[in-house]
Amino acid sequence: MFGTIRKHQTWLWVVIITLTIISFVIFFSPYTKLNPDAVRQGNYGTINGQKVTEEAYAQAQREVYVRYLLMTGSWPNEEAERRGFDPMRETYQWLLLKQKAAQMGIDPHPDAVAQQARQMLRPFREMGVDSPSVFIKQVLEPKGFRAEDFERCARSMLALQELIGVVGVTGKLVTPEEGKALYEREHQEVATEAVFFSASNYLSQVTVAPEAVAQFYSNRLAVYRIPERVQVSYVRFNPSNYLAQAETVLGATNLNEQVETAMIRLGTNFYGGAKTAEESKANIRQEIIRQQALLEARKAATEFARPLFESESLKAEALETAAKEKGLAVELTPPFSRNEGPPGLGVGQEFAQAAFALSEQEPISRLVLSENGVYLLALNKRIPSEVPPLEQIRERVTEDYKFSQALNLARQAGQAFHTTVTNGLAEGKTFAAIAEAAGYKAVELPPFSLSTRSLPTVEEHVNLNQLKQMAFGTQPGKASTFQPTQEGGAILFVKAKLPLDPARLQKELPEFVSYVRRTRQEEAFNDWFRKEAERGLRDTPLARPQTPPPNMQRDTSPS
Repeated sequence: MFGTIRKHQTWLWVVIITLTIISFVIFFSPYTKLNPDAVRQGNYGTINGQKVTEEAYAQAQREVYVRYLLMTGSWPNEEAERRGFDPMRETYQWLLLKQKAAQMGIDPHPDAVAQQARQMLRPFREMGVDSPSVFIKQVLEPKGFRAEDFERCARSMLALQELIGVVGVTGKLVTPEEGKALYEREHQEVATEAVFFSASNYLSQVTVAPEAVAQFYSNRLAVYRIPERVQVSYVRFNPSNYLAQAETVLGATNLNEQVETAMIRLGTNFYGGAKTAEESKANIRQEIIRQQALLEARKAATEFARPLFESESLKAEALETAAKEKGLAVELTPPFSRNEGPPGLGVGQEFAQAAFALSEQEPISRLVLSENGVYLLALNKRIPSEVPPLEQIRERVTEDYKFSQALNLARQAGQAFHTTVTNGLAEGKTFAAIAEAAGYKAVELPPFSLSTRSLPTVEEHVNLNQLKQMAFGTQPGKASTFQPTQEGGAILFVKAKLPLDPARLQKELPEFVSYVRRTRQEEAFNDWFRKEAERGLRDTPLARPQTPPPNMQRDTSPS
């Protein structure tokens, strides 16, 4: 619903500081108790000796959910729990932050809170959400949230900004001289040359002996183990079969109004890669119809599935029987693993998760929604994890063996060349000449610094972080030690440190110093919160509080 929020992530960071979500949250009704026994029994514990009431807990939890929506542009979903997010932990950490803000006398003015609320909704305007009242009516209320939840969330987030400023004030103490030195360290480029050693160049030197391949296979049985797989039959309700029905349901007038409204919201932008307004309008119309068709497919799938689940003794065969009665096709997937999913079907991870949840007791799945349809699955068979015999995968094992041996040869050559380079440089020879005499080619790399984000052609041979360690850990005029890589290895020669561009330094230094101050402020706040959480949350159902604070980590690179 709120995909365009992604375009505003940088701006959102400025508005609500450090509360980015690093783990996903599973959505529960904010009016339902959802955590361990202590909470279910009404014992919410204490924070720094202050009792947590049921009302305070419920309010904080609602704020956590609203905050998630504001930060990501979508409500939490079922994937959240599998990603390790704990709503109770988030709620107690949020309660601790609110308590600390109150203890420090931080009480945002109502006018500032109102302004904060309007700013937080800025990225939603493209979707017609142009005021807090519209946001509350169209977004919050359908999920059971209220205006006061949004107001409290805005107030708490504004208070947290002030709290971070107070607690992290020491982190802002960066002098211009220190900032300049840090900038120079991060942005000074080096001129380098490298020799890369690739295993592919040594494959022809590898001799393959059957007994060696067999030993190689025996030593790596875990690598060749095939994970547990499952095979399911399924009925698919294809949205394309419901397009005409979708247009009827939408109605010509309503459909045209939705298209025009979407065009107004887009302004001068075009939708779906369109190059003209008419093409954009056609794309929008097609998408609205497709989404309605998907809804109609889901309705049909629900009606089809209802009699199955009303049966007292549900069997996997019932899916095929019911499908034949309705004239629906039943397909069978190839065996697939939990992580890979069914090949060629174009479905998401939800399909595999539903398939692996099937059992003899529950042989037919819930409805599985995908962009290309709605599915109902029935268990066909499970295939246990196994290690295939060598003869079955001999070709693969042989290729792996050859590469392993070639990799060893490449690294031996790299180690030997390092000795040659060290001696040659001591004799006053150039790196390129030493490489040529040894039968290798020295490659001149593009200039790069610690702040460089990518070197596409170089990263084909060596990881960028590894390359930086080699370059900035080596004195100019010297060669690095041989560094093993996934494809073989590399030796880097540092020719010189390149002078900084004074104009660029003058232009970028103020923003860089602000970035350093902001980063250090966050670090100071994180350290403070970690200590406060250890003390303040020890008497809550969390037992052992999780730190760092809610979602304080992010990519801190300056834009």
